[in-house]
Amino acid sequence: MRICVFPGTFDPITLGHKDVIDRAINLFDELIIAIGVNSSKVPMYALEQRLQWIRDIYKDEPKIKAASYKGLTVDFCQQVNAQYILRGIRYVNDFEYEKAIADVNRAMDNSIETIFLTCTPQFTSIASTLVRDIIRNNGNVSQFLPEAVLKTLAQEKEPPRN
Repeated sequence: MRICVFPGTFDPITLGHKDVIDRAINLFDELIIAIGVNSSKVPMYALEQRLQWIRDIYKDEPKIKAASYKGLTVDFCQQVNAQYILRGIRYVNDFEYEKAIADVNRAMDNSIETIFLTCTPQFTSIASTLVRDIIRNNGNVSQFLPEAVLKTLAQEKEPPRN
C-alpha cells in the first residue's frame, strides 16, 4: 500500500494546498494530511479547527486522512508506515528549501521518498501567511480558500443570536 504524508501547518488550508492534494490523490492509496505541531509557532486557528476543515473538504474521499503530529516528519511517517512525503512547490526558492529538507529526511530514513508537485499557476501566489494577513485586516479571501474554510469565517463574523 502506497501511503503518503503531506505535512504542513495548514493555517488555514488554502486552494493552493487543495490543488496539490487533489492532484496527488490518484498517486497514492492513502494520503495523510498531517498538521505538524510546532511549539515555537502560534497558529491563527486551533489545531482541531484545521483538522476539521480537512475532514470537511475531503469527507467524500476515502483515501484522505487528517492527522496531527509533534516532532520529526520522518518519525511520523515511520509511525503511519508512509513511504512518501508530499511537498508542494510554488517557486524556485521553495524547491531549494524543500530539497534541503528532503535531503536531511533521506539521510535519516532512506526508505522514505519525497515527492514534489508544482502548484497550478493560478495558485502559486497563495500562501497561508498572506491569507492570514488579509483575514486580520478584514479583506476578501474568497478567491484563496476552500468553501469549508469560508463558511467558518463567515460564521465567526455573524453577530451572536439571542
